[in-house]
Amino acid sequence: MSVLALGGSLRRNSFNHRVVQAVPTLAPKSLQISVYDELASVPLFNEDLEMPRAPPGVERLRSAVASAEGMLIATPEYNQSLPGVVKNMVDWLSRGEPVVIEDKPIGILGVTPGAWGTRIAQSQLRHALTACGAIVMPAPQLYLRSAGELFDADGRLIDTRTVDSLAEFLAAFATWVHKLREPVIEGAKA
Repeated sequence: MSVLALGGSLRRNSFNHRVVQAVPTLAPKSLQISVYDELASVPLFNEDLEMPRAPPGVERLRSAVASAEGMLIATPEYNQSLPGVVKNMVDWLSRGEPVVIEDKPIGILGVTPGAWGTRIAQSQLRHALTACGAIVMPAPQLYLRSAGELFDADGRLIDTRTVDSLAEFLAAFATWVHKLREPVIEGAKA
């Protein structure tokens, strides 16, 4: 299954971008992960920019999302809130024909230098995605904290507990999406 993974920060060496870079090596073999790193090319949402066609950065993002069978979003949390760049992405993806995140399985995670994880940002992102018709994985939820202790100087994820937690999260995502995709047999008992 093809999965698009993206970090919700524009900073090149953001902790969430680093987590996303670790995803392909930790994901089960059933997931083919591609990392999207062009979020900076998506302008601020403006309905005036939609017609006659959305800007090229938006079109590339929509195309990448449309071609993926699922998404993973690693969101930072700024000032106890969802970052503007992540909300902006959702706003663009909620528009157009077809709406590319509608019925799209999405897993949310996040990492922050602070002690609280990204609970508030993830909650707000979950709400916005659900409002757009996306299918957000309910559990497990992964809130990574103390980001400065999780990576080496080259940005590689080295904390073994975090590596294990991320691998478990990805395995759960693969299982969950597989269950979503199973055909429903008419007349079968639940």
